[in-house]
Amino acid sequence: MMSAQAIYEISKLNSAHNKKNFSSGSVPLDNYLKNQAAQDIKKNVSVTYALTSINSTEVIGYYTLSSISIDTSELSDEYMRKLPKYPMFPAILIGRLAVDLHHKGKNIGANLLIDALKRSLLISDQVGINAVIVDAKDDNAANFYRHFGFIKLPSNKLKLFLAINTIKALSL
Repeated sequence: MMSAQAIYEISKLNSAHNKKNFSSGSVPLDNYLKNQAAQDIKKNVSVTYALTSINSTEVIGYYTLSSISIDTSELSDEYMRKLPKYPMFPAILIGRLAVDLHHKGKNIGANLLIDALKRSLLISDQVGINAVIVDAKDDNAANFYRHFGFIKLPSNKLKLFLAINTIKALSL
């Protein structure tokens, strides 16, 4: 899903993917991929998408998607003025996004995020989704998401959202 002459591909994580050598520099993100992601897929808790080079099974990067509800009290008054007065809104959560340290600086994180947003947009055509939510692990991660238009929630500077209508306008 990356380009016409892509050297990478993104697919749902499966047993053929080689996760053994993945190292993002974050032990929790590495351990999740190696020890928990397959179980979460099997239990329908989240879906992990892995990025590999074409003709390789070595995981270079990954992200997870799951559903979430966001309490409208977490959203800004400005945003809420445009929406019905419901207590919760449906959203998609990008729970984790990581790139192997050996592949940093190649825009892989950006490509993973764009793929996640495209998938979220497709889902929103079939199920009501108001936004994509991320829980950034730290300020650096939050800055990465803000670079792509995500807005921090007033209640938590590391929790950010991007309205589905904004994603539609991006023409991904």
